[in-house]
Amino acid sequence: MKQSLQIDKDYLKWLSEIKGKIRSAQIRTALAANSALIEFYYDMGRMIVEKQSQTAWGDKIVERLSKDLQSEFTEMQGLSLSNLKFCKQFYNYFKVRSDVIMGISSTTDSQISQQSVSQLQNTDNKLNMISQQPVGQFNGVHLEKVRPDLLDHLLKSLVFNIPWGHIIVVITKIKNPVAALFYFSQTVENGWSRDVLALQIKSKLHERQGKAITNFALTLPDPMSDLAQQTLKDPYIFDFMTLTKPFHEKDIENQLINHITKFMLELGKGFAFMGKQFHLEIAGNDYYIDLLFYHVRLKCYVVVELKNTKFIPEYAGKLNFYLSAVDSLLKNDDDNPTIGILLCRDKNNIEAEFALRDIHKPMGVSEFELTSVLPEKLQSSLPNVKDIEFELKKMNL
Repeated sequence: MKQSLQIDKDYLKWLSEIKGKIRSAQIRTALAANSALIEFYYDMGRMIVEKQSQTAWGDKIVERLSKDLQSEFTEMQGLSLSNLKFCKQFYNYFKVRSDVIMGISSTTDSQISQQSVSQLQNTDNKLNMISQQPVGQFNGVHLEKVRPDLLDHLLKSLVFNIPWGHIIVVITKIKNPVAALFYFSQTVENGWSRDVLALQIKSKLHERQGKAITNFALTLPDPMSDLAQQTLKDPYIFDFMTLTKPFHEKDIENQLINHITKFMLELGKGFAFMGKQFHLEIAGNDYYIDLLFYHVRLKCYVVVELKNTKFIPEYAGKLNFYLSAVDSLLKNDDDNPTIGILLCRDKNNIEAEFALRDIHKPMGVSEFELTSVLPEKLQSSLPNVKDIEFELKKMNL
């Protein structure tokens, strides 16, 4: 007589393991399929470019090719005229400038990094860390010093892991291969959707990432100082907020919280929101931090102070006070030192560097930019609060 199956913890654990393996296999299958598709598009672009260079055929041949292929492979997508033109553009964008061999799609990210690093010449010492970091962490490395053929190699190592739609966004909007490498690596690391990628390109993230004035090199150990530096931007772009001039600090703060998802996207990966106007009691007095976060990768609290004015050195002193308070009252033994971010409407970089020079708590100073929801001409044509109040009084309301 068969025993009835008992659903116990061991079975549930076993079931969970099997589900995990299935999901892992599904992901590997999807990545392999994507890799094969991207390699096919690259090869298609190569064949078109090479044939056009060997013959007198012009661009009309691409239109003819599209029609012939679609009539033969009726159920296959990606053979339209526009997509074949993208294939051609794709190949030209990544065309090898020396004897770098294709076949990168089957190589792991760590292997690619190790192979590339072993060949790089006359670069910063930070290149030695590439093989030990996730594929997205090329920030801070002097990629403009990398040989063109090796830059191609790094680009291709990333592009085979990215959906075709993402690739089209980058090759149509970014001409600089170093900037392209940045966006491809960030897409792989952060799992950006196509819309998020387009948004980051529009905001010129590659020009802002890691550009804040900080004292991290003096106050944080390596490699945390490098990672913290790359966590900050300058300026921050808060173009999702619906504000009209004049902008007030409280309004800006409230809008940031109301649009917390977009705000967190602009801050970057790893930030966990802890609260606004976060209360601290020190020596019987009440203090309130504008915005408090915890960064899960840096393993530390992050204090954000918002100043709707130009930076003045006194702001650094107040932020230093808050960092000391958080380290004493909130920080656990296994947390890293608390980091401060001072967001101002404007700053003088030399002045900010002097202000941070002898402060022993890690902090950075960045600007932030706002855009008004209404054009100024339209704003000027609308009544202000005083006009509305006057009219209401006339109506005895």
